[in-house]
Amino acid sequence: MGTTMARVTAVSSNGTYSFSKPNRESITLLAGLGVEGDVHAGETVKHRFRMKHEPHLPNLRQVHLMHEELFDELATKGFTVAAGELGENVSTRGIDLLGLPTGALLRLGEEAIVEVTGLRNPCAQIDTYQKGLLKEVFELDATTGEFAFKSGIMGVVRQGGVVRPGDPIAVELPAGPHRPLERV
Repeated sequence: MGTTMARVTAVSSNGTYSFSKPNRESITLLAGLGVEGDVHAGETVKHRFRMKHEPHLPNLRQVHLMHEELFDELATKGFTVAAGELGENVSTRGIDLLGLPTGALLRLGEEAIVEVTGLRNPCAQIDTYQKGLLKEVFELDATTGEFAFKSGIMGVVRQGGVVRPGDPIAVELPAGPHRPLERV
């Protein structure tokens, strides 16, 4: 068949704060927390800047998903980026992550379910990683004059489970009207 099945291409986690996350054979998602053993797992915010100012807020960034199609696009502009290098936990192929509405459910593998909460807000660390990369993960919409953020999406774990490279991804859309993703 000519259809591309949406799938997980890599999984990554890191127990300490660093920009990139090493690839793993599998990761375990924990309901309400995130990726087991990952520094960003928890019920309340784990983003270093936000922890200083809003430590009590719910963690809407438990899992970071990134589409590998972005890596292909960046390669045409001279950047070499591989799974986990931009800090994502789950790399995907064959699914329009950025086009999903807020509240969409992603079934990763047999058990895990992640609810999409919003767009990743890319930070200046991306330029520290590779000079000039930050401007490539933004796109100015000529029609609206608004910026589009292309560096993946964030979600919270609604049902735990093990996720491995090669696992299928199934999407369940929320009841309408759909709300487009905003930065979280």
